[in-house]
Amino acid sequence: MVIFLDTYALIEIDSGNAEYKRYVISPTEAITTIFNLAEVHFYYLKNFGQEEADAILRLVKPIVIEIDDRIITDANKLKLVNLKKRLSFADCIGYATARKFGAKFVTGDYAFKGLENVEFVV
Repeated sequence: MVIFLDTYALIEIDSGNAEYKRYVISPTEAITTIFNLAEVHFYYLKNFGQEEADAILRLVKPIVIEIDDRIITDANKLKLVNLKKRLSFADCIGYATARKFGAKFVTGDYAFKGLENVEFVV
């Protein structure tokens, strides 16, 4: 089964959160987008500095997949329908990507709790 790792999940995996241990899998079984990679890189740059940010960039980059126009339009529809949840574009694009590829959307973001195809982990 393919899983989609959002920014929250990627950070928790790297931080060693035991609840995310089962998601440390091969790059052929996990995907993410360039937008999630950008968010993770920024988080590490802000909190740990350039060296750590560049290291996480190298670790995550192999699972980054390209997105297409359909993902963008589906993501924007999701964002519009859920305006009150204040979902980020990266999260909406990630969720739409997961749906397109038949992957579970793995996250600890409460805004996604209860949505279809979400594996919510804290």
